[in-house]
Amino acid sequence: MRYTRIWLITVIFFTALVLAACGGAAEQAPAEEEAPAEEAAAEEEAPAEEAAEEAAAEEEAPAEEASADEGDCSSEEVFCVGLVTDVGEIDDKSFNQSAWEGVQIASEAGAQVDYIETGDAKDYTANIELFAQNGYDVIVTVGFALGEATAQAAATYPDIDFIGVDQFQGETIPNLTGLLFPEDQAGFMAGALAAQLSESGTIAAVLGTDLVPPVVAFKEGYEAGALYMNPDINLISTYHPGGLDVAFTDPEWGASTAKQAIDQGADVVFGAGGKTGNGALIEVAGNEGVFCIGVDSDQWETVPEAHSCLVSSAMKLITPGVGELIGMSNAGEFPGGNFIGDVGLAPFHDFDSEVSDEIKSSLDEINAGLMDGTIETGYNPG
Repeated sequence: MRYTRIWLITVIFFTALVLAACGGAAEQAPAEEEAPAEEAAAEEEAPAEEAAEEAAAEEEAPAEEASADEGDCSSEEVFCVGLVTDVGEIDDKSFNQSAWEGVQIASEAGAQVDYIETGDAKDYTANIELFAQNGYDVIVTVGFALGEATAQAAATYPDIDFIGVDQFQGETIPNLTGLLFPEDQAGFMAGALAAQLSESGTIAAVLGTDLVPPVVAFKEGYEAGALYMNPDINLISTYHPGGLDVAFTDPEWGASTAKQAIDQGADVVFGAGGKTGNGALIEVAGNEGVFCIGVDSDQWETVPEAHSCLVSSAMKLITPGVGELIGMSNAGEFPGGNFIGDVGLAPFHDFDSEVSDEIKSSLDEINAGLMDGTIETGYNPG
């Protein structure tokens, strides 16, 4: 059961798209095996001849394979979408993965898609350039930290549409759209749930860096939602002390920080920080009687190790948001500026019976209030 205005978007696009099949390489008949030589000299020459033939075949194979499997992205008949991750891996079970799944919606509709994993922040520009110089139609960059590099690329390549996930646009650039979410509202719902589940009166949040506004929004919303339900709730919120290069890829720190919070009496822990947050969820799973709440996607599907504690997740619906914007680009309706996606709580899954009807009803009321503005989170991004 989800508690927000979640639009399950049916992405209708690529109807005019016809992928041009690059001319497949002609099949070659396998070389006939030579009859065994009777003379010693012939036996010595055969291996050399066969080696030369194999070497020639190997040199030709890559070109033939590439032409058969991939289209030319510079061609108007081939629609190509590339994704550049923030520092971290494509299968981070959270932020990058959700965006990639949105790109894969385009793949299912016939687009040619690919991704580049960023290992070091200094490579943001170079990674974007790889797609741009190869004629990609849409480039998706994932995360606040890529904002500057994405804006520069959009100015350099006005014929390419750029989607910047979590990248606020102060001024409208026609070929750059920032995909944003009201994380404070998702956090508010998670905090309201946590406060009502807690029996100890202490709840915690293990977070990525406060250098990233969406993380701050999640934290501020979480605390506000908890206080809305219980003004006396005890809150333990901890940001990762490192920079953008490590704050979301440190599950060990996430686990140790979650353990510290549990030792201080927390019986609900919100993990919001990529693999760092995942480390917190998995740590909580080893403690009986403690709930955990995931972030960004429905982490029941991505972090099965946390099933024993994962009551819900504060979702940013990144996948459908990315998919919709790619469809708009292909249809020639790319909006530019900022595009607001949806948020919501994930289903309770195995914990549905443990979340009382009273709690569910309160969450319904809170969600309605957030939607119509009668309930405010108090978060001010400044």
